[in-house]
Amino acid sequence: MKLALFDDNRLGVVTDAAITDVTTALPWPHDPDPLTAGWWRALCRDFAAVRADVEKAVTGLPSRPLDAVRLRAPALSPSKIVACASNYAAHVEEMHTVQERTLGQVESWMMNFDVFLKAPSSLTGPGEPIVLPEGEIAAGHEIHHEAELVIVVGRGGRDIPEERALEHILGYTAGLDVTVRSAADRSRRKSHDTFSPVGPWITTADELPDPANLTIDLVLNGTDRRQHVTTKDLITSVPAIVSYASHMMTLLPGDLIFTGAPPGVGPIHRGDRLDMTISGIGRMHTPVT
Repeated sequence: MKLALFDDNRLGVVTDAAITDVTTALPWPHDPDPLTAGWWRALCRDFAAVRADVEKAVTGLPSRPLDAVRLRAPALSPSKIVACASNYAAHVEEMHTVQERTLGQVESWMMNFDVFLKAPSSLTGPGEPIVLPEGEIAAGHEIHHEAELVIVVGRGGRDIPEERALEHILGYTAGLDVTVRSAADRSRRKSHDTFSPVGPWITTADELPDPANLTIDLVLNGTDRRQHVTTKDLITSVPAIVSYASHMMTLLPGDLIFTGAPPGVGPIHRGDRLDMTISGIGRMHTPVT
């Protein structure tokens, strides 16, 4: 099932090129305010319990064309955005060249897998622009795209065993981990407003039972294919990521986990257009201003 948020943060189910509003099938009052929308976190936690009602609503309610609604980020005020660093070997290799060019040296500690936090306020949805910070541009810093598979946490938990990790995932979406290349801390460089576009919707985990078999593509300005990779190349797998992160912090329903940048990262500039696709999920278009 493909779950989307649209218009006034209504819940929709996407089928082909149409969307069905299933908000009224949920047992919780609808609150469109992202800051107080506890129904969204309840849905992430208890989706299995309400799934049958949602499926029934899809068959009994009218649908609308996707182009007749405004898709929103398929996440409402996650308690945190966790992101993985150095999780594709080819990206680790290319970062030696990138760091030599942008920092004048290679920071060896940054070549090891780990997780860090991005500000939830950096979250935006499909079609919303990445806004390049004037101060970073004035300082001559490159700003890069990083197209990534994003995990949407379901019932969450702490100290989750790797072999049970997939049970704690609601589904997956596509995300761009936009990054300033400078000597600043990772979280600072990646937490500017608009630096975490995600979308276009969530594909629930039952439709993607093997998250190591997805293809990620990113095309710049319609012709320049910058990134192309399959998630089987992840150094740390999706179950291992969830387990690792949960041993440091409690994962809460609705949290997002960016799984790491594939090779092919590169600078973006005002006027650019990014088209990102993940097989089994969908395509997200993101302009740069």
